[in-house]
Amino acid sequence: MILNIRRYILSITLCALCACAPYVSPDRTTWRTYLTGASFTDMTEMARVAKRPVYLGAGGRTVSSAVDASDALEYGDKATNDNIVAREYMSKLEYELYDALRTPGVSVQRAGTDVVVILVRDAVMELNVGEISAVGDKTLRTIADILRKYDATFIEIAGYTDAMRDANAANALSMDMAQRVGVHLSRHGINTVRMFIVARGAARPIAGQDEVGRLTNRRLELRISPAR
Repeated sequence: MILNIRRYILSITLCALCACAPYVSPDRTTWRTYLTGASFTDMTEMARVAKRPVYLGAGGRTVSSAVDASDALEYGDKATNDNIVAREYMSKLEYELYDALRTPGVSVQRAGTDVVVILVRDAVMELNVGEISAVGDKTLRTIADILRKYDATFIEIAGYTDAMRDANAANALSMDMAQRVGVHLSRHGINTVRMFIVARGAARPIAGQDEVGRLTNRRLELRISPAR
């Protein structure tokens, strides 16, 4: 009995220590290995169509094959039914992300059929350091848990910066952020064949160029699209 109690206390202590351990990205030289199968291009409709055979060959599922048979529609045009199923599937994904990510600097939005998660840089990364923070680690783990559940989706991970004088530096910084998040998701069970990783630098600002706006423009966007 005493031995069992000691083992229990030891297990709780070890769990607590692990929970407090900061997340550390693997060495940069290994990132390409972690991201094998990911596409380094915008997630356009054409890119998704081109990637579909590889995605299916790697065990990926389409939305129509992911839903329960009881949810399938028996009547109507197939394309129309597929759109209805995709909208319902993505709505459920959106609600789960929204409920799980009520964190400052994180927002969940709908863009047509797609769902977009916006992560302000300082909400997921250390200040002035290119590393995922403890809070960011927890947030990305939560996202990974949900994306594993809703696996009939493609994911575009896009990095953005505020306006910088050196466009090359902005692109390099935004690519570092995007790849770093891609590696994190890969390490937590997300199939990299689902991923599109892009660096957009200072393009597409969502706020002004004042102090607060610049912090907002430094961000990551995860655009999640149904696989058809």
